[in-house]
Amino acid sequence: MTGKTISEKILSLKSGTDARAGDLVVCDVDCALGTDGSTPMALDYFASMGGTTVRHSDRLVFALDHYVPPSSPKTKELHRMMQDFAKLHGIALHEAGEGIGHQLIVETGRALPGSLVVGADSHAVTYGALNSFATGIGSSDLAAIMLSGQIWLRVPSSIRVTLTGLLSPGVYPKDIALTLAGLLRADGAAYQALEFAGDGVAALDLEDRLVLSNLAVEMGAKNGIFPADAKTAAYLAGRTDRRFEPVAADADAVYAREIALDLDTLVPQVALPHLVDQVVALGTAAQAPVHMVFLGTCTGGRLRDFHQARDVLVAGGGVAPGVQLVVTPASREVLEAMQADGTYDDYIRLGATIVPPGCGACCGTCGVIPGDGVNVVSTANRNFKGRMGNGAASIYLASPASCAAAAVSGTIGGPS
Repeated sequence: MTGKTISEKILSLKSGTDARAGDLVVCDVDCALGTDGSTPMALDYFASMGGTTVRHSDRLVFALDHYVPPSSPKTKELHRMMQDFAKLHGIALHEAGEGIGHQLIVETGRALPGSLVVGADSHAVTYGALNSFATGIGSSDLAAIMLSGQIWLRVPSSIRVTLTGLLSPGVYPKDIALTLAGLLRADGAAYQALEFAGDGVAALDLEDRLVLSNLAVEMGAKNGIFPADAKTAAYLAGRTDRRFEPVAADADAVYAREIALDLDTLVPQVALPHLVDQVVALGTAAQAPVHMVFLGTCTGGRLRDFHQARDVLVAGGGVAPGVQLVVTPASREVLEAMQADGTYDDYIRLGATIVPPGCGACCGTCGVIPGDGVNVVSTANRNFKGRMGNGAASIYLASPASCAAAAVSGTIGGPS
């Protein structure tokens, strides 16, 4: 019989079966995340299922991140519900202001190589950067996990994405992800795993890999998974004392499709409103005025993202008149690092509006909401109409550096 992909191996281990693409398996979950955008409904399901006790409460994590700060008495009440439930059942809870749940799962060492980590939010795929089978689930699935500690999954077939070469100056991981989205389109990897491989992987730091895994779901993927290497171990050092065993694909694993990307040939990309897969080279995009630039989210809210954008902003002489610069760190750890190395003060001097760590304006539930007719250039992962809370705004997606360049010039697109 042929060998297995990384996803097939992990789901075999977690289900205790010889799992192959297409099989239905019941798996033990190593960690499950619930956010304030999904957990309140999960608590309703939990009650309707007759739930009174939580199984493996140490494997559950709640994060108050979508409504930071709470935008109304109703959202404040949702936070209270989660806080009370977590306290009653001994579930770890990250309070509002600690950061985005996905970033916190990674920072706290809860996503380990060879593990199965799920989240009641589609961008839980982010943790695949750490060689974890990571996927988003629904609120009812989260309730079932609270009751049983298990989840059923269909084992996905895998698309092997081979990366070779090195990124040129001015080209970043977001440009890799957008290039791939343009190739696969929004549903090109529907219920499949993107398995990254090749010599180009070694050149990507863990933070770079998080971007690619995060954007995998925008191509319909069930998971976006990387092999583990020395950079994976280095990132986890000091973040966990738990043992883990990396999982690698077999040499004779079977893939549904193979894609090769030569990183040397890539150029800056931009996703045009209102589709993530409407991707063009930044230099070929029709010029459009920019009114707001958003730096943050689980795709682009880490320290290196803010460094990359800051350097472009400073070199370009600052933010153009009429452009609002909004900065939202992905976590308190990121915020404190920004404060420690002077990056925070740099953004204050640049006139940025700095929002507490969390999802911020990304999903339109809190933070700075764009006005009618506003063009936003964002480091986020989605740009459908209404995503940031106003269907009359238009959202472009680009790398932190490209977003900063737009803030400097007051336009997006045209010769770069």
